[in-house]
Amino acid sequence: MRLRTLFLVAILVTLSASSAGAPADVSAALSDLMTRLQLQHAKLWFAGRLRNWYLASYEIQQIDANLDAAGRLLTDPSRANRAKGQLQAVRQSLQSKDVPTFMRSYADLTNECNGCHRSSGYAWIAIQIPLTLPVPNQLFVDQVSEGRALARASCATCHVVSDAAKQASALQPPAPAFPEIVNRPSFSADAIRQLLTSNHRRLGPDQTMPNPRLSEYQIEAIVAYLETLRADQPR
Repeated sequence: MRLRTLFLVAILVTLSASSAGAPADVSAALSDLMTRLQLQHAKLWFAGRLRNWYLASYEIQQIDANLDAAGRLLTDPSRANRAKGQLQAVRQSLQSKDVPTFMRSYADLTNECNGCHRSSGYAWIAIQIPLTLPVPNQLFVDQVSEGRALARASCATCHVVSDAAKQASALQPPAPAFPEIVNRPSFSADAIRQLLTSNHRRLGPDQTMPNPRLSEYQIEAIVAYLETLRADQPR
């Protein structure tokens, strides 16, 4: 009898501890989700403002998934659903690549987040449109698109930059096409960097390939474009 009593007491203590710990666990999980959302919110702003549509769409996906997770933890899931409604407006602005519409829908999303905080008793947590970059080690411009534009402006006179079937080189015979260059076994990002920073007047059939005199940032953009072009080539 005494053993049975002790056993029942142990069960009650365990259940009591579990129920007492549950709210704290939910609070910690929500806090973690909100921290992620705050960072993604800031990244989304700079990606959209700088027309990096791929990065902005990626951040939208992350925010959407974390709002779903938050909705499962909130006592009133409709709060997360209202934010998701505003997020859809931001998504539509990205699809149309409309920066002014993006800025307005982003401001509405920010206001909705703050409204949720106030109605939940967290009015002192107020977010804003970010003033500075959220992380110092990430580019928010679309480096690949910038590299493509630079390649077309600086290299397309002699090289076919992308699709040989749609573009013809003015140089005859033409210089190697970019799709051919990236498929060479010798291709590497370091080799391209070295080439573009050198005084390469001895290249080409007439040894007259000009040095485009690009900045380090421009060279990295062209390298990013070439590496993406290589990744997109059929193997």
